[in-house]
Amino acid sequence: MTAKRKFTVVIERDEDGNYLASFPSLHGCHTHAKSLDTLMKHAREVIELYLESGEEVDDSLEFVGIQQISI
Repeated sequence: MTAKRKFTVVIERDEDGNYLASFPSLHGCHTHAKSLDTLMKHAREVIELYLESGEEVDDSLEFVGIQQISI
């Protein structure tokens, strides 16, 4: 049995109410959906496809947090 890997998912919502997911350690990898449940299903699928493609995973990143700044 292989060890499970963890990936950080950054989730945002656009002006139409759609959810967008990006993955900092998987360059250029992202997905979207109308609900969070569907988004997370898509996220798992897209991560698996990315890993199967053999693209490089940037394991050097460590999630610290997210902040918003108003200017």
